[in-house]
Amino acid sequence: MPANHFNTHCPDWAEALLNGFSQIFLQRHPLCGLLCLLAILFTAPVLFAGALLGAVAGLLTAQRRNYAKADRQAGLFSYNGVLVGLLLSLYFPWSPMLPPLILAAGGLSAMITQQWLKRARLTEYLPAYTAPFVLLSWVFLCFAETSTPAPALELNTVNLLGAALKGFGQVMFLNHPLAGGLIAAGLLIADRRAFAWALLASAIGLGSSLSHHDSQVALLGLGGYNAVLAALAFSAQRQQTWLPLFGIGLALLLTPLFSALGLATLTAPFILACWLLRSGIRLMHQPELNAAPCADGENQPRLR
Repeated sequence: MPANHFNTHCPDWAEALLNGFSQIFLQRHPLCGLLCLLAILFTAPVLFAGALLGAVAGLLTAQRRNYAKADRQAGLFSYNGVLVGLLLSLYFPWSPMLPPLILAAGGLSAMITQQWLKRARLTEYLPAYTAPFVLLSWVFLCFAETSTPAPALELNTVNLLGAALKGFGQVMFLNHPLAGGLIAAGLLIADRRAFAWALLASAIGLGSSLSHHDSQVALLGLGGYNAVLAALAFSAQRQQTWLPLFGIGLALLLTPLFSALGLATLTAPFILACWLLRSGIRLMHQPELNAAPCADGENQPRLR
């Protein structure tokens, strides 16, 4: 079903919420967002309420504070709230205090995103990506109990194929091939080029973990999800086709750094890889920009 046809039957508030889920994978596509939502509901229903609360909190905060409607509809104020809601639901037991905490964190993530967007548009500041989620999560994880390790998986063909799909799902803490399959289907519907790069990135991440003899990380999909996001961030580049590959490689190289620093990895390697790559490109092009005459509307940063 074409996205435009889907949008005509989708209320504004629902479109904004669904776009918030698809923006986790740097897409603006309600049907992709719906499949991401179903991935949570079908494979981790205990996390579903937290994800939805985080998304609603971000959207309501943006509406109450009168942030730009175009940004609200694009889902830019919801995706970090979804991720924070998922993390809090995963690491903290449900209690009367958890829903207000998720709502507050989702609202705060929207406010951080708004300030980041303003600076990005005025000064070519680096994109926020999932930085609000990562910063808030590092604070919350200081108070979380140690999670139980996942049971060991056997290294076989079925589990290897499932691990390639888990590379998609682990972006949202989903450790199930079905979740990865639903998300991959959403990406395929939204943008076939983005889907192809993401699938390649997950496979490269899987191979990298296996080459480092870390089979459990590989089979759980934990070696590939940052590479998937880095590939998606640059997948629209048609003239510089090497950029997604550089993003994938850099994300994989940076991943051990955060463990060495004692920080939860989350999506931090993806963010840092994209920032470094964008900064490097800007430095390489700076002499050309200084020599070229200024023109209104040029060099405007993308939203995400």
